[in-house]
Amino acid sequence: MGEPSQLAIIEDLVRRRIDEILPGKIEEKLKEIQESKTPSLAIIATKGTLDWAYPPFILASTASALGWDVSVFFTFYGLNLLRKDVGGLKVSPLGNPGMPMKMPFGPDWFKGINWNIPNLVQAGIPGFETMATTLMKQTISNNGVASVEELRSACQEGDVKFIACQMTVDLFGFSHDDFIAGLDYAGAATFLPVAQKADVSLFM
Repeated sequence: MGEPSQLAIIEDLVRRRIDEILPGKIEEKLKEIQESKTPSLAIIATKGTLDWAYPPFILASTASALGWDVSVFFTFYGLNLLRKDVGGLKVSPLGNPGMPMKMPFGPDWFKGINWNIPNLVQAGIPGFETMATTLMKQTISNNGVASVEELRSACQEGDVKFIACQMTVDLFGFSHDDFIAGLDYAGAATFLPVAQKADVSLFM
């Protein structure tokens, strides 16, 4: 066999040079794309009690403040968080083992006691849920935590997309007039592609 032609030598040199440069260029381009991408968060909110109102609104407002694209899908009891008046939201301590009762008043030693009240007592005392709600609201106020209304408004000001599950709206006999303005009404089929593409998806 003869020696390789000058063209073959040049082609080989070019190919080697491409093999040296290309991986680095691809990695650099992918990094550039990743850094320029806006992070996204998708939340499914299913619970409508006072204590469960906080996680989706806190996470959504925080992510929005960080510049993320945020969508929250409210379904079943989560729709209560979109009602015009959320002042009636209550805490439901019954059957919630992760919720020891703490008093928001009195000396520090008294406020530090975990009042683990048996379910039988909670269920048997009239007005226990209302009392627990009052104590929770006082604790929130004492610690300077924003109200549900304030957090919800912060989300809307931060362009968080609120989506109300239209199927649940129909199921529970709600009308759009029952809810705050600025909502989208859609079903799970509309929200799932949003959740699929999100960097972070949470179910609450």
